[in-house]
Amino acid sequence: MTAVPEWALNLLDCGDIAENATFITKSGEQFIVKGQILRQKAHYSPDQSQTRDAFSFKWGLRNTFDSEASLHRMRTWLFERYGHPSQYPWLSDSAGGEKPLILDAGCGAGMSGFEYFTPVWPHIRYVGVDISTAVDVAFQRALERGLEGLFIQADLQSVPLPQGSVDVIFSEGVLHHTDSTRQAFLALLPLLKKGGYFMFYVYKKKGPIREFTDDYIRGQLQGKTPDEAWKALEPLTRLGIELGKLQVALSVPEPVEILEIPSGTFDLQRFIYWPVAKMFYREDLSFDEMNHINFDWYFPKNAHRHTPEEVRQWCVDSGLVIEHENIQDSGITIVARKT
Repeated sequence: MTAVPEWALNLLDCGDIAENATFITKSGEQFIVKGQILRQKAHYSPDQSQTRDAFSFKWGLRNTFDSEASLHRMRTWLFERYGHPSQYPWLSDSAGGEKPLILDAGCGAGMSGFEYFTPVWPHIRYVGVDISTAVDVAFQRALERGLEGLFIQADLQSVPLPQGSVDVIFSEGVLHHTDSTRQAFLALLPLLKKGGYFMFYVYKKKGPIREFTDDYIRGQLQGKTPDEAWKALEPLTRLGIELGKLQVALSVPEPVEILEIPSGTFDLQRFIYWPVAKMFYREDLSFDEMNHINFDWYFPKNAHRHTPEEVRQWCVDSGLVIEHENIQDSGITIVARKT
């Protein structure tokens, strides 16, 4: 495979992407080519800069997410929420024309995008965009897997693609890591073709105890370096592991409505996980893989949570028709068509 596919040069309306060259979009945004990746020359807010650095650090630790167990977990969870990509003809049917253009808006290291789209990869054109240097990891992982694509380091509100050029926007767990989830959502919409699809996942607002704990821990980590924050979360991860090992069932006889705690029988670790504090546990993952997941939740400054009603209203206001919705304790998954 070539590092920059021919279709990408045509899409960007440029003859070549030469190393160290400057690329200016029609909207006036300036990019420079480094390592065969287009990189935005811009300044970001303090909160967005901290969030960018958090993900640059996290995705740089490949041993904390790149095992087959970790990738299988992600792949299974994506298919569970979105459905298998093969069920959507618009993900692979070019109808005699160009292959569908997929924008992975906030691709990180490519973990979600690669795991979800690999079954239809020969039938799509993939563009991965991320504000952090995680895009370098995605680029390298794509080369290793022989996956053709274009990779860009940029803010989601400044993606250098022509308006109305994208068939599918995929933004898995990213919009809420911007200064404003709604504004990031709205900024991406002009890129989407009429009849195109927006596939996205955002954090769901939790109960009052969990919301307090999340904000408290996140606040305690601010001002720390990523490495310091990683170390500070290790005792929390160890506690989650010990709770998981207990395999104790807890019965809640009736809903505790004032705290938004449902009735039922719960594993003790999962009961604490959802209403009290996130302490991820899966016995098939390593300690570092579990700490990676906790770090992902607690360290980024921008980590907004939303209600299903909010998200549905964004779609209504933007002319998107929701065709698939999956609501879990963790978040809200939407597949919507632009009318």
